[in-house]
Amino acid sequence: MTKQSLYYEQVVPVSAQRHRDWALEHRTDFEFAGHSNFVPLAAVEFPAAAAEYAIVFAGSEGAVNPVAILGLKSDENLYLDEKNSWDAKYIPAFVRRYPFVFSKNEDASKFTLCIDEKYQGWNQDGRGKNLFDSNGERTEYLKNTLNFVQSYQRDFIRTQAFCRKLEALDLLTTMAARFKLPSGEKAQLTGFMAIDREKLAALPGDKLAELAKSGELEMMYLHLQSLRNLERVLLRNKANELGSDSWNEPTDNSSEKPMH
Repeated sequence: MTKQSLYYEQVVPVSAQRHRDWALEHRTDFEFAGHSNFVPLAAVEFPAAAAEYAIVFAGSEGAVNPVAILGLKSDENLYLDEKNSWDAKYIPAFVRRYPFVFSKNEDASKFTLCIDEKYQGWNQDGRGKNLFDSNGERTEYLKNTLNFVQSYQRDFIRTQAFCRKLEALDLLTTMAARFKLPSGEKAQLTGFMAIDREKLAALPGDKLAELAKSGELEMMYLHLQSLRNLERVLLRNKANELGSDSWNEPTDNSSEKPMH
Protein backbone atom coordinates (compact mmCIF):
# COMPACT_ATOMS: atom_id res chain seq x y z
CA MET A 1 0.00 0.00 0.00
CA THR A 2 1.20 3.52 -0.67
CA LYS A 3 2.58 5.72 2.08
CA GLN A 4 -0.08 7.77 3.82
CA SER A 5 0.25 11.29 5.11
CA LEU A 6 1.06 12.01 8.75
CA TYR A 7 2.88 9.34 10.69
CA TYR A 8 2.03 6.31 8.54
CA GLU A 9 4.83 4.82 6.43
CA GLN A 10 4.07 1.15 5.67
CA VAL A 11 0.37 0.42 6.06
CA VAL A 12 -0.57 -3.27 5.89
CA PRO A 13 -3.91 -5.02 6.64
CA VAL A 14 -3.93 -6.90 9.95
CA SER A 15 -4.06 -10.67 9.44
CA ALA A 16 -3.47 -13.72 11.62
CA GLN A 17 -1.27 -15.20 8.91
CA ARG A 18 1.10 -12.23 8.80
CA HIS A 19 0.83 -10.85 12.34
CA ARG A 20 0.11 -13.91 14.50
CA ASP A 21 3.23 -13.38 16.63
CA TRP A 22 3.13 -9.58 16.63
CA ALA A 23 2.83 -7.65 19.87
CA LEU A 24 2.65 -3.91 20.47
CA GLU A 25 4.83 -2.36 23.13
CA HIS A 26 3.69 1.23 23.40
CA ARG A 27 6.61 3.55 23.81
CA THR A 28 6.48 6.35 26.33
CA ASP A 29 7.33 8.93 23.66
CA PHE A 30 5.50 10.33 20.63
CA GLU A 31 8.47 10.81 18.36
CA PHE A 32 6.40 9.61 15.39
CA ALA A 33 4.25 12.76 15.75
CA GLY A 34 7.15 15.19 15.98
CA HIS A 35 7.43 16.29 12.37
CA SER A 36 4.07 17.88 11.65
CA ASN A 37 2.66 21.14 12.98
CA PHE A 38 -0.95 19.99 12.86
CA VAL A 39 -3.08 16.97 13.63
CA PRO A 40 -6.64 16.21 12.44
CA LEU A 41 -9.49 16.49 14.94
CA ALA A 42 -13.02 15.14 15.05
CA ALA A 43 -15.77 17.58 15.98
CA VAL A 44 -16.57 15.51 19.07
CA GLU A 45 -13.08 16.40 20.37
CA PHE A 46 -13.67 20.17 20.29
CA PRO A 47 -14.75 20.54 23.96
CA ALA A 48 -11.53 18.91 25.22
CA ALA A 49 -9.18 20.17 22.50
CA ALA A 50 -10.33 23.80 22.58
CA ALA A 51 -8.86 24.23 26.05
CA GLU A 52 -5.31 23.63 24.83
CA TYR A 53 -5.10 23.87 21.04
CA ALA A 54 -5.97 26.35 18.32
CA ILE A 55 -8.55 24.62 16.12
CA VAL A 56 -8.68 25.71 12.48
CA PHE A 57 -9.89 24.19 9.21
CA ALA A 58 -7.70 22.94 6.39
CA GLY A 59 -8.19 21.38 2.99
CA SER A 60 -9.85 22.25 -0.30
CA GLU A 61 -13.48 22.76 -1.25
CA GLY A 62 -15.49 19.65 -0.47
CA ALA A 63 -12.66 18.15 1.59
CA VAL A 64 -12.29 20.48 4.57
CA ASN A 65 -11.40 19.08 7.99
CA PRO A 66 -10.64 20.59 11.41
CA VAL A 67 -7.06 20.38 12.67
CA ALA A 68 -5.21 21.37 15.82
CA ILE A 69 -2.19 23.63 15.36
CA LEU A 70 0.92 22.14 17.00
CA GLY A 71 3.70 24.45 15.81
CA LEU A 72 4.70 27.49 13.78
CA LYS A 73 6.91 25.62 11.31
CA SER A 74 5.62 22.85 9.07
CA ASP A 75 7.94 20.19 10.49
CA GLU A 76 7.65 20.89 14.22
CA ASN A 77 5.39 19.82 17.06
CA LEU A 78 5.77 22.15 20.03
CA TYR A 79 3.48 19.96 22.13
CA LEU A 80 6.29 17.43 22.59
CA ASP A 81 8.86 17.95 25.33
CA GLU A 82 12.56 17.08 25.21
CA LYS A 83 11.73 13.43 25.95
CA ASN A 84 9.05 13.35 23.22
CA SER A 85 6.30 13.05 25.82
CA TRP A 86 3.03 14.77 24.91
CA ASP A 87 2.95 18.03 26.85
CA ALA A 88 -0.80 18.57 27.12
CA LYS A 89 -3.65 17.09 29.11
CA TYR A 90 -5.60 16.08 26.01
CA ILE A 91 -4.00 13.95 23.29
CA PRO A 92 -5.96 13.99 19.99
CA ALA A 93 -7.59 10.72 18.98
CA PHE A 94 -5.68 10.69 15.67
CA VAL A 95 -2.47 10.39 17.70
CA ARG A 96 -3.90 7.80 20.10
CA ARG A 97 -5.14 5.72 17.18
CA TYR A 98 -1.66 5.29 15.71
CA PRO A 99 -0.28 2.80 14.60
CA PHE A 100 -3.76 1.51 13.66
CA VAL A 101 -5.83 2.89 10.80
CA PHE A 102 -8.64 1.91 8.45
CA SER A 103 -8.09 1.56 4.73
CA LYS A 104 -11.03 1.56 2.32
CA ASN A 105 -11.70 0.20 -1.12
CA GLU A 106 -12.35 2.43 -4.12
CA ASP A 107 -16.07 2.93 -3.49
CA ALA A 108 -15.61 3.17 0.30
CA SER A 109 -17.98 0.24 0.83
CA LYS A 110 -15.45 -1.80 2.80
CA PHE A 111 -13.01 -0.82 5.54
CA THR A 112 -10.05 -2.92 6.62
CA LEU A 113 -8.11 -2.56 9.85
CA CYS A 114 -4.45 -1.90 9.12
CA ILE A 115 -1.26 -1.15 11.01
CA ASP A 116 1.88 0.81 10.26
CA GLU A 117 4.52 -1.90 10.32
CA LYS A 118 7.26 0.73 10.56
CA TYR A 119 6.21 1.73 14.07
CA GLN A 120 9.06 0.87 16.41
CA GLY A 121 6.76 -0.45 19.11
CA TRP A 122 6.13 -3.69 17.22
CA ASN A 123 7.96 -6.88 18.23
CA GLN A 124 7.67 -10.64 17.89
CA ASP A 125 8.97 -11.36 21.39
CA GLY A 126 5.69 -11.10 23.27
CA ARG A 127 6.45 -7.69 24.81
CA GLY A 128 3.30 -5.66 25.33
CA LYS A 129 -0.09 -6.53 23.85
CA ASN A 130 -0.46 -9.42 21.39
CA LEU A 131 -2.74 -9.02 18.36
CA PHE A 132 -3.62 -12.72 18.17
CA ASP A 133 -3.66 -15.60 20.64
CA SER A 134 -2.02 -19.01 20.20
CA ASN A 135 -5.03 -20.20 18.17
CA GLY A 136 -4.79 -17.29 15.73
CA GLU A 137 -7.89 -15.60 17.16
CA ARG A 138 -8.12 -11.90 17.87
CA THR A 139 -7.12 -10.95 21.41
CA GLU A 140 -9.30 -8.71 23.57
CA TYR A 141 -6.74 -5.99 22.96
CA LEU A 142 -7.18 -6.20 19.19
CA LYS A 143 -10.98 -6.33 19.55
CA ASN A 144 -10.96 -3.23 21.74
CA THR A 145 -8.63 -1.48 19.31
CA LEU A 146 -10.96 -2.31 16.42
CA ASN A 147 -13.87 -0.82 18.38
CA PHE A 148 -11.86 2.34 19.02
CA VAL A 149 -10.91 2.73 15.35
CA GLN A 150 -14.51 2.10 14.30
CA SER A 151 -15.69 4.78 16.73
CA TYR A 152 -13.07 7.16 15.35
CA GLN A 153 -14.27 6.46 11.81
CA ARG A 154 -17.88 7.23 12.77
CA ASP A 155 -16.77 10.48 14.39
CA PHE A 156 -14.78 11.33 11.26
CA ILE A 157 -17.84 10.83 9.05
CA ARG A 158 -19.94 13.08 11.31
CA THR A 159 -17.16 15.67 11.24
CA GLN A 160 -17.17 15.64 7.45
CA ALA A 161 -20.92 16.36 7.50
CA PHE A 162 -20.28 19.26 9.92
CA CYS A 163 -17.63 20.73 7.61
CA ARG A 164 -19.89 20.39 4.58
CA LYS A 165 -22.51 22.40 6.44
CA LEU A 166 -19.96 25.13 7.20
CA GLU A 167 -19.17 25.31 3.49
CA ALA A 168 -22.82 25.29 2.49
CA LEU A 169 -23.48 28.21 4.84
CA ASP A 170 -20.40 30.00 3.46
CA LEU A 171 -19.02 30.53 6.97
CA LEU A 172 -15.34 29.74 6.36
CA THR A 173 -12.82 32.42 5.52
CA THR A 174 -9.08 32.31 4.81
CA MET A 175 -6.97 32.79 7.92
CA ALA A 176 -3.40 33.99 8.51
CA ALA A 177 -1.53 34.46 11.78
CA ARG A 178 1.76 36.35 11.90
CA PHE A 179 4.32 36.26 14.70
CA LYS A 180 7.66 37.79 15.60
CA LEU A 181 9.88 35.16 17.21
CA PRO A 182 12.37 35.82 20.04
CA SER A 183 15.18 35.48 17.49
CA GLY A 184 13.70 38.39 15.56
CA GLU A 185 12.62 36.07 12.77
CA LYS A 186 9.12 36.57 11.45
CA ALA A 187 6.84 33.55 11.10
CA GLN A 188 3.35 33.08 9.80
CA LEU A 189 0.73 30.38 9.59
CA THR A 190 -1.19 30.33 6.33
CA GLY A 191 -3.33 27.93 4.36
CA PHE A 192 -5.93 27.59 7.08
CA MET A 193 -9.51 28.73 7.44
CA ALA A 194 -11.66 29.95 10.31
CA ILE A 195 -15.34 30.70 10.80
CA ASP A 196 -16.25 34.31 10.03
CA ARG A 197 -17.92 35.71 13.16
CA GLU A 198 -19.88 38.32 11.23
CA LYS A 199 -21.28 35.78 8.78
CA LEU A 200 -22.22 33.48 11.67
CA ALA A 201 -23.98 36.29 13.52
CA ALA A 202 -25.83 37.26 10.33
CA LEU A 203 -27.47 33.86 9.88
CA PRO A 204 -31.29 33.86 10.13
CA GLY A 205 -32.73 33.10 13.56
CA ASP A 206 -34.29 29.82 12.47
CA LYS A 207 -30.95 28.61 11.08
CA LEU A 208 -29.14 29.56 14.30
CA ALA A 209 -31.82 27.73 16.29
CA GLU A 210 -31.33 24.67 14.11
CA LEU A 211 -27.57 24.77 14.64
CA ALA A 212 -28.03 25.21 18.37
CA LYS A 213 -30.38 22.24 18.59
CA SER A 214 -27.96 19.98 16.72
CA GLY A 215 -25.01 21.05 18.89
CA GLU A 216 -23.16 22.42 15.87
CA LEU A 217 -23.39 26.02 17.04
CA GLU A 218 -21.50 25.07 20.20
CA MET A 219 -18.79 23.45 18.07
CA MET A 220 -18.48 26.67 16.06
CA TYR A 221 -18.00 28.84 19.11
CA LEU A 222 -15.55 26.38 20.66
CA HIS A 223 -13.50 26.70 17.47
CA LEU A 224 -13.61 30.51 17.64
CA GLN A 225 -12.68 30.53 21.32
CA SER A 226 -9.79 28.15 20.66
CA LEU A 227 -8.08 30.64 18.33
CA ARG A 228 -6.79 32.40 21.44
CA ASN A 229 -4.56 29.35 21.92
CA LEU A 230 -2.38 30.54 19.05
CA GLU A 231 -0.68 32.53 21.79
CA ARG A 232 0.10 29.26 23.56
CA VAL A 233 1.88 28.06 20.44
CA LEU A 234 3.91 31.27 20.35
CA LEU A 235 4.86 30.89 24.02
CA ARG A 236 5.84 27.26 23.47
CA ASN A 237 8.02 28.36 20.57
CA LYS A 238 9.62 31.04 22.76
CA ALA A 239 10.40 28.49 25.47
CA ASN A 240 11.82 26.15 22.85
CA GLU A 241 14.09 28.82 21.33
CA LEU A 242 15.32 29.99 24.72
CA GLY A 243 15.93 26.43 25.89
CA SER A 244 13.48 26.76 28.76
CA ASP A 245 12.09 23.66 30.47
CA SER A 246 8.75 25.34 31.00
CA TRP A 247 6.54 28.01 29.54
CA ASN A 248 4.08 30.43 31.10
CA GLU A 249 0.37 30.20 30.46
CA PRO A 250 -1.01 33.17 28.49
CA THR A 251 -3.04 35.61 30.55
CA ASP A 252 -6.47 36.93 29.69
CA ASN A 253 -5.24 40.54 29.56
CA SER A 254 -2.55 39.84 26.96
CA SER A 255 -2.24 42.40 24.20
CA GLU A 256 -1.28 39.69 21.71
CA LYS A 257 -4.24 38.83 19.48
CA PRO A 258 -4.23 36.21 16.72
CA MET A 259 -4.93 37.59 13.28
CA HIS A 260 -7.59 35.96 11.14
